[in-house]
Amino acid sequence: MMEKEAARIPVIVGVGQLNDRPSDPDAGLDSQALMREALRLADRDAGGGWLARLDALLVVNQISCPELGDVAAGLAAELGIAPKICQQTEAPMGDSPMRLLNDAANLIASGDIRVAAIVGGEALRTAAKRSKRPDGQAGSALEQVSARRAGSYRARYGLSTALDLYPLYENATRAAYGQTLGEAQQESGEIWKRFADAAVANDGAWIRDPKTVDEIITPSASNRLITFPYTKLMVANSSVNQGAGFLVTSLAHARDLGVAEDRLVYVGLGAAAHEPTDPLARDGYRHSVGMEVSLTRALELNRISVEQLDHVELYSCFPCVPKMARRVLGLSIDKPFSVCGGLTFCGGPIANYMSHAVVSMVQKLRESGKYGLLFANGGFATHNHSIVLGSEPLEQAKFPQDYDYQREADAARGPVPEVVETYTGPARLESYTLPYTRDGHPGPGVVMALTPDGRRTLAQVAAENSGAIERLLQGAPDLIGAAGDVAPGDEDIQVWSFAVVN
Repeated sequence: MMEKEAARIPVIVGVGQLNDRPSDPDAGLDSQALMREALRLADRDAGGGWLARLDALLVVNQISCPELGDVAAGLAAELGIAPKICQQTEAPMGDSPMRLLNDAANLIASGDIRVAAIVGGEALRTAAKRSKRPDGQAGSALEQVSARRAGSYRARYGLSTALDLYPLYENATRAAYGQTLGEAQQESGEIWKRFADAAVANDGAWIRDPKTVDEIITPSASNRLITFPYTKLMVANSSVNQGAGFLVTSLAHARDLGVAEDRLVYVGLGAAAHEPTDPLARDGYRHSVGMEVSLTRALELNRISVEQLDHVELYSCFPCVPKMARRVLGLSIDKPFSVCGGLTFCGGPIANYMSHAVVSMVQKLRESGKYGLLFANGGFATHNHSIVLGSEPLEQAKFPQDYDYQREADAARGPVPEVVETYTGPARLESYTLPYTRDGHPGPGVVMALTPDGRRTLAQVAAENSGAIERLLQGAPDLIGAAGDVAPGDEDIQVWSFAVVN
């Protein structure tokens, strides 16, 4: 391979991740310190001396410590470096590490930089403990973010967080797949059991206890229902203090600095496509066009078939995401869908989970296998970015590349129903969400419904409407599309009731 060609081939040379478990909140590392230590581990993994050579420091935005401000600038100062590019992402989104990896690969191939570091960290566990003290902040970091979203139409119905919105996909896809509630829960449990197994083998995972399918899907005192049909062991675990980062350079530069060939992991082409930012502006909740385009394009660009994938990481904030993704790819449920343990067991440090996935994928490819697929999701099933890594060069991976496939996704998207806020009258159930209180009681629920003329509206199912709540909890395949009625309620809230069947 000619030197000029090798200079345009991006490779990952160093990876690092850590967990911080202080008994005293004041002894915990903040988000910036977690990033600093992760980069030092990545530097050591690459042989040392790389941080001083950084041309780009790319930081995944964090929410745990808002007082830190621009973490990228603070981190660079703490490391004693002045990279040409020093920036953090505008917002903390789950696809951020994949986008930054793709950006770094493009910058390296174009000759703009030689070495980039991508890093993120969250100290949510410590931040939550500090907030409970008399001198702490008012509410956790997650609660503060949720409060800033209040005031919208969907917020009036409590549709503000991921816990409120992802069940719209879970309940709609279950019906689309023709599954009973039991069958869908069994599938979730099978996937999550394999996540737990992967975490046991990953010394960077937060929870390293094997779990059975029944332990995951069955509610218990230690595994309460969070939001129907998800238990605590089926959702992202954000109560972590974790940092992870990795170093990217050119093949030529890695060789010049003596990195062994068996330590190099090659960066393949990526593909990004997104859903509308507003969750109410989707064409439906039975699939994600952005996800489909991102996954299929990433494989097509690298000319790799699903059968050639040795390792896979499918984003796993909630079961509906990997379940949709595996159907796009045609993956058997028997295949492990995570190399590090998923957001429940590896840990869910908000936007930086995929940096941990990169660390584990690099470690896996150094040990065995040829190709690994990384699929990231951010927002409320909004942002999708997929990329392939290889233990040897990917012949089709020519950088720089335009990874934006939004136009293709938009062209494939179906018509989006108009949202009407004040509708009353007959309607059919499109999907629904049903949160649980901490003491194990469901409701009130929220129904997303379609009017006879195809418009979309929201309505509440009162906790006192036990018949309607019970029907939602049964989750029968024919529940989606069921007839009902939307009537005026209190305080600008419409109320749902199921139609009486004669």
